[in-house]
Amino acid sequence: MHISQHPTHTLDLRVRELRQLFNSLDPTPFLNKDLDRACEAFIENWALSLPHDCHLHLTIHIDEPVALEEAGALVGDAIHNYYGYKIGLVRGELSQLLRVGRLSLVVGLVFVAACLLLAEAITSLIPGPTAKIAHESLTIIGWVAMWRPVQIFLYDWWPLKGRIKVFDNLRFARVSVVPA
Repeated sequence: MHISQHPTHTLDLRVRELRQLFNSLDPTPFLNKDLDRACEAFIENWALSLPHDCHLHLTIHIDEPVALEEAGALVGDAIHNYYGYKIGLVRGELSQLLRVGRLSLVVGLVFVAACLLLAEAITSLIPGPTAKIAHESLTIIGWVAMWRPVQIFLYDWWPLKGRIKVFDNLRFARVSVVPA
């Protein structure tokens, strides 16, 4: 028998009724409903502070009497479906960010090459300190144009990957509904 090396972290939520967990303006059926914004923020902030390789357990304490086994299965499926949906949204954001990064990289490389070629041409045509100032200015401007693609490929993508891991962990969290 294999015992998991990953710890389990439990979040206890207390609600009067199950409807409090979900967005009341969402017209979709129960399994596809959006979580209430406050509930969603609370769950995500809790999960973001935990290691990505841990197991999650959401325990929902409910004041109103309900069929707990059925409610647990429905709420669990709804939460799992919701975070599966959020994974798709963040993957779309990541894909769009990387597409912008690739386009920015191409534009930046063309611009830096043009600036460097223009700087060399100015230096060879115009002698003196004015040419040196123009050369240095064009070199700096050209490399500044590379700022955005470098920012995207070095820094901007990994927070999105982290959110995908957190949402994936929430998608497979164990959910139970218990009486308060």
